[in-house]
Amino acid sequence: MAATCPRGKIEWIDSVEDYPGSSFPIPETGALRGILGAMATVVISLPEPRIVLPHVSWETYERLLEDLADCSAPRLTYDRGRLEIMSPTPEHEKLNRTINLIVEIVAAELDIHVEVLGSTTFKRMDISRGFEPDSCFYTANAERIYGKNKIDLSTDPPPDLVIEIDVTSSSIPKMPIFARVGVPEVWRYDGRSLRISKLQGDDYVAIDRSLAFPLLTSQALEDFLAKSRERASRPRLVRFIRDWVAANR
Repeated sequence: MAATCPRGKIEWIDSVEDYPGSSFPIPETGALRGILGAMATVVISLPEPRIVLPHVSWETYERLLEDLADCSAPRLTYDRGRLEIMSPTPEHEKLNRTINLIVEIVAAELDIHVEVLGSTTFKRMDISRGFEPDSCFYTANAERIYGKNKIDLSTDPPPDLVIEIDVTSSSIPKMPIFARVGVPEVWRYDGRSLRISKLQGDDYVAIDRSLAFPLLTSQALEDFLAKSRERASRPRLVRFIRDWVAANR
């Protein structure tokens, strides 16, 4: 959070109009503080802090991305003038890291080439949308983006797999953005169940088995997450996943 950003980039404020006691990271310089003062409606949702701003130009969105380029949080989502800024909670990040771990172990055990791009910013000015996933992976298109330090969706493919942790409901629906950009597969975890979806036409449909990692089912992923909540040490969880792969490959 603030500690991950250059000095002066982020400050914590203790109140926003109509939301006393809330806390949210806001850039001290750049575009956001200026537009906050002009907004009649600012929405903050708790316990996972999110702020939603209407009528934000693409140019302002890009300036915010530049201001926050060296920060691991907050994460921005942009959809045709609406901007959501979200600061992940520890629970959110623990779940995200666990799913990352599962993917990387399965990929290694099955010798699948995977490029891990984390919460890289993906944006397309022509459709006025941008997002920063909780995690994302390239598998089928891993070779196409290998070695690249920047992804340009006008020429590069979108991630083959996006992970969306949604333990609190997002104020801007992410799935339509993923679909518009052309993400083939999304795993969405709501804190209770994990849903695997594939892009079919302009929308997503639920499937039981992953496209990127066909050995993995939604039930298997939920079992791994349940195991991680049993206070199993990381080495024990790694062994559990490896043993499962060996038994089911």
